[in-house]
Amino acid sequence: MSCAPQPIAAAQADAESIEFDVRLDPQAIAVNEVDEAAGLWQAVAYFPTFEDAERARDLLGMSAGTITAIPDVDWVRESLRGLAPVIAGRFFIYGSHDRQARRSGGVSLELDAQTAFGTGHHGTTAGCLLAFDRLARQRLPRNVLDLGCGTGVLALAAAKLHCRNVLATDIDPVAVDVTKSNARINDIAHGLTARTSNGLAHRSIHEHAPYDLIFANILARPLAQLATGIARLLAPGGHVILSGLTQDQARWIKACYVSRGLSAVAATRREGWATLVLRK
Repeated sequence: MSCAPQPIAAAQADAESIEFDVRLDPQAIAVNEVDEAAGLWQAVAYFPTFEDAERARDLLGMSAGTITAIPDVDWVRESLRGLAPVIAGRFFIYGSHDRQARRSGGVSLELDAQTAFGTGHHGTTAGCLLAFDRLARQRLPRNVLDLGCGTGVLALAAAKLHCRNVLATDIDPVAVDVTKSNARINDIAHGLTARTSNGLAHRSIHEHAPYDLIFANILARPLAQLATGIARLLAPGGHVILSGLTQDQARWIKACYVSRGLSAVAATRREGWATLVLRK
């Protein structure tokens, strides 16, 4: 259901009326700009059926509201069609829509985001893959943790390179399911374990420690909060690859880990995002 175009304050008021009316149960609500020159915005609410939308319009007295059916389309799959394969070092990440583009050399991974974050296109993920590629050429880690795995792309890359033990964790159980699905698609489910965990809380994380390599591609504040725990989980000589950082956050996070006894090895920038590599 789309409300009439109007100034942003009025459109936001319409959205709040829909959101907080206990008689209604919209699946989602958005406020969209429809005319930049005129400064007009529109509240849009999504309902499971046409009848639900009609009822909402009548209850709210929005006679000017427009109801339009949304086509039954897999929008995630449609959006993936426009994504070209990603090359990061020896890694080649492609979606199922680009299966014919697989390379004969290097390390290829088929990856569809589904409902979890991470197709390899984001600068943070690509930065982690490049950092991992450089480390793995020097010494292949045996025991790997991917903390905040999303679709599992970093864990999958480690398993594909035959790292012996790879554990992927995420606070989102959907992300964990997607990681397991991607592991099966790439025929590496036997080399990867995935668990739902709030930070470092899951006992599997501690049972598998210490780690030669920890990926943590999350956000700056959680990285700062987890610094002590991550440092303790690393084996002597082990590395941590950190990302999810804007360039101005990199110095702060680097200091958090250096103060826990780690030494900085490398820092790279890609598409406005920073990736840090530190060693214990």
